[in-house]
Amino acid sequence: QVQLVESGGGLVQAGASLRLSCAASGRTFSSYAMGWFRQAPGNEREFVAAISGSVSYYADSVKGRFTMSRDNAKNTVYLQMNSLKPEDTAVYYCGAALLVARLRLGVADYRGQGTQVTVSS
Repeated sequence: QVQLVESGGGLVQAGASLRLSCAASGRTFSSYAMGWFRQAPGNEREFVAAISGSVSYYADSVKGRFTMSRDNAKNTVYLQMNSLKPEDTAVYYCGAALLVARLRLGVADYRGQGTQVTVSS
């Protein structure tokens, strides 16, 4: 069982940066691939980023602007978001899965409650 708690969301202007954090409970955290998803009102949940070992994956829409990292000693993953755009506005969720391929398909074995990111123009 893995419990995930996101933090770091907020309201920022276009071009600003935010760093989201996801704290995980459970002794097997390092066994899981971790990912970030987002869902805007009226839209489907979409894959944003994932990390498995030292390899990171990104959606085309955030590539070059977002960076995902993990600190296994702290049971925490991060999403550094730079050059934010209004279209990045969404609830951002952290997810965990044993297979990174599931995360890249938008599926997580465990998911947090989400944190709101709002980018004004």
